[in-house]
Amino acid sequence: MVVGYEVVGGEVVDVVDFLKPDGWLGRGVGGPRYVQLRHRLVEGIETGVLRPNSSLPPERELVEITGLSRVTVRKAIQELVRQGVIEQRQGSGSFVRDDVVRVEQSLSHLTSFTEEMRDRGMQARSTWLERGVFRPTFEEVQALGLAEGEQVSRICRLREAEKRPMALEYASLPYDILPNPVEVTTSLYDLLHKSGNHPVRAVQKISAINLEAEDAELLQVAEGTAGLRILRRSYLSSGRVIELTRSIFRGDAYDFVADLRLST
Repeated sequence: MVVGYEVVGGEVVDVVDFLKPDGWLGRGVGGPRYVQLRHRLVEGIETGVLRPNSSLPPERELVEITGLSRVTVRKAIQELVRQGVIEQRQGSGSFVRDDVVRVEQSLSHLTSFTEEMRDRGMQARSTWLERGVFRPTFEEVQALGLAEGEQVSRICRLREAEKRPMALEYASLPYDILPNPVEVTTSLYDLLHKSGNHPVRAVQKISAINLEAEDAELLQVAEGTAGLRILRRSYLSSGRVIELTRSIFRGDAYDFVADLRLST
């Protein structure tokens, strides 16, 4: 059995004892048993017994602790998942959802993730998933206008702000624009600016998606969670396409803002 302790208001509280039914089941909150369990879990979160980002006991152990049926326990957890209080991470279990900092990102200005976070006083970090020179895919050849035999540089990374996963970024650039992808340590656009290849405009296509298992695991959310996919092509002043970026954002972490003006 899971034995967990949390300190609340200077008092040590045993998580298992807190969830045992003799202190709450059938008292105070009426209705179906799954509603009573749901209320008890919310109470645990609000009082700090169950802390943000902490794991709940597995379903089997919740059944043992509470004496409730597996169907009842599962329904209570699913209700809290739908309400955004609990998140289920594939292969890891159920966790108390941590409050994610929402970021407003302008659709009117071409900036990098590093710049966006720096402007907000937040620390940006990247976990590299892939970085190197490759033979291009058909999509990359078409989007970047590559000639036969040309190579493509790719940088793929998990973007984090204040140690929270925010987005997945898959960028492809012509080899002559980025001959050494390993040189990208923080901001790609800072490096391109130094080489005189900073893009001056971009076209973006935004689509609503439900996150697939692999992406959801990297972003630490449940499979099927709402997200945003952005496909961006960036251009030099000459009109040449130098960047194809496919990004996947957590839907609960971003608000995209556009400054619209009435044409006259």
